[in-house]
Amino acid sequence: MESSVFAVIQAWYFPILVGLGIYFFVLSLLNILEIRSQTSRAERKQGPLVSILIPMRNEEKNINKCLDSLRAQDYENYEILVIDDNSTDGTLAALNRIALEDTRVRVYQGMPLPGDWYGKPFALQQLAKNARGEFLILTDADTVHSPTSVSWMVTNMEASGADFISGYVGQKLKSFGEQITVPLMYFLTGFLLPLRLNRVTRHELFSFAVGQFIAIKRDVFEKIGGYSGVKKKTSEDMYLARYVKKQGFKTMFLDIGDQVQCRMYQGYRAALEGIGKNIFDFLKKNTLVVFLMAVAVIFFLFLPFPLLIHSLLSGGPHTQSLLAVNILYTLTWIALFLDRRIPWYRAFLWPLMFLNLVYMAFWSWYRTISGRGFLWKDRVVT
Repeated sequence: MESSVFAVIQAWYFPILVGLGIYFFVLSLLNILEIRSQTSRAERKQGPLVSILIPMRNEEKNINKCLDSLRAQDYENYEILVIDDNSTDGTLAALNRIALEDTRVRVYQGMPLPGDWYGKPFALQQLAKNARGEFLILTDADTVHSPTSVSWMVTNMEASGADFISGYVGQKLKSFGEQITVPLMYFLTGFLLPLRLNRVTRHELFSFAVGQFIAIKRDVFEKIGGYSGVKKKTSEDMYLARYVKKQGFKTMFLDIGDQVQCRMYQGYRAALEGIGKNIFDFLKKNTLVVFLMAVAVIFFLFLPFPLLIHSLLSGGPHTQSLLAVNILYTLTWIALFLDRRIPWYRAFLWPLMFLNLVYMAFWSWYRTISGRGFLWKDRVVT
């Protein structure tokens, strides 16, 4: 009986793996073509006023790099609004010094955080009330912008007719922990879901965003109530994109890698906290979905690698299928890494990435249901 059950499992498991390998690889190439074909080069140097909004909490070390890059834009008509979100370091003093040097920089001191908001959405909501621009750029304090990033945004907003734009920024990965954690952000938009559906469908599921760079028309931001609809979401960027599309507006996901660079996290622990806090929230805090996702990742994404090693050593009958799957998975990650300007050889870390994803999902689940939450920017979020 056991052997017959095992035979049935083998009969469907290995063909599914090969099918997934082909799907992932082909879709990764199609998504790369989609994002490149829809992204325009920066051309506009003049145009409507753009408001750049930056929340800062204990960002004393990042202030100069970020603001210096934004003050050097070749676009002529823009303003920079920065809010000190109740920092405990020298953030506010450093911001005030810069504001004295450049009248385009306006500094605000954040109000106390209400209990029904998280810090970043509330900070950006406050800034937006003071913005005068037709377009809003929402960006993070640890980003560094090329001189054409504002021009790029205006060009792509007008070329695409979009109301909301986000996309891949350039990621700097230094530690080993960052290398097996940060690239997981490409999983969903890299080879799991077709990016084209973001452009051609109105379903909110196919809306994507990366909070390091979001551009939105100011009137659209106001019509949807800003961040009020996603005010207590740790993955507020994705939920904002979905909310914008749900309200009937057009969203685009583009290639911002040449325009904005960022080192998201300093080491594995910071990456775990930063990405892990979003996983359970992104899955709508559904325990069943977390467990099903973990099982799927283990059996269909991680397991093919150890199974190949075992099959090579034991001379198993499925060696060819497993070899094909592992090659396809590796090529998928290589394609993504080359497109994302990450050293291609780091793609061979994909088995560890998927194993790490399972760990982070359960860690995110446990920290949430236990009530311990996540320490982020010296605040506990749940």
